[in-house]
Amino acid sequence: MTALVEAVALSKRYPTSHGLLHAVDGVDLTIRRGESVGLVGESGCGKSTMVRLLARLIDPTEGAIVFDGHDIAPIPLRRFVHDPARGRIQVVFQDPTESLNPTLTVFDAVADPLRRLRPPESAAELARLTREAIGLVGLPPEMEGRYPHQLSGGQKARVGIARAIVLRPPLLILDEPTSALDVSVQAVILRLLADLRAKLGMSYLFVSHDLNVVRLLCDRIVVMYLGRVVEQAPAKELFREPRHPYTRALLASIPDPARRGQRPPRLEGSAGSPIDPDPNACRFYGRCPRQEDRCAREMPLLRALGHDHRAACHFAEETVQ
Repeated sequence: MTALVEAVALSKRYPTSHGLLHAVDGVDLTIRRGESVGLVGESGCGKSTMVRLLARLIDPTEGAIVFDGHDIAPIPLRRFVHDPARGRIQVVFQDPTESLNPTLTVFDAVADPLRRLRPPESAAELARLTREAIGLVGLPPEMEGRYPHQLSGGQKARVGIARAIVLRPPLLILDEPTSALDVSVQAVILRLLADLRAKLGMSYLFVSHDLNVVRLLCDRIVVMYLGRVVEQAPAKELFREPRHPYTRALLASIPDPARRGQRPPRLEGSAGSPIDPDPNACRFYGRCPRQEDRCAREMPLLRALGHDHRAACHFAEETVQ
């Protein structure tokens, strides 16, 4: 598969009273056409900033975002709103209630991106495309005139997805789209997302803290820690043979009936600060079970360990029993 979007040395830094906060720090990330990539990590690791950067909701400090062969990073936000690429990258936000305009009906909420970014030639064409998107997410026609306060959580989530796919974007960014839903509804929405990807051929960037969800929906998983990618691999391989100690700790925290009665291993120590971090030290130093002197003075680079498997650890080749 060819690349649809490539982030190259992408960084976002924010000035604070104590120094520069490195929210995203030199990240390389590729999403291929038709591929579903999971982005995981603890709160504060940089996932949400990556979403905003790739969707061009904020400007990067450094780096490139090559989308469909064109670098969209240098385009100022005020111009990107009118750029053709704007309609080809869409986001499904975390909270469907907060992301919907309470004054718009379901029909108008879904039609809004068309009106703003790709106006159809006629009102009839606008209605056809809007109703097609509403039907694709499984909402019946009688829902079109309802307002967000008249919808259930699952129905609001479907409206948010319909609004994102009405433009048929090649890239759909899903920012924890099921975390605000009941567990029973989550499964239905995840199945809907899998079906839509198969029907429409979209690429997904699926951002989540739930590794089980990512495992079900994604071909490849990228793990972030304190603004940097520490491991990436095909989903099955990452679960079978994680190479970074942070990834192993994340996987060990997943509830597993086979480990009933066992206490999952805990990461000791405290996370480093993202404000002016030491450029020569591993970001995971201080919490890593190994913590060798080399880790404190030499930043491990993300390097290949096999086909499509990369990890940023000096000891990634070692087998962990």
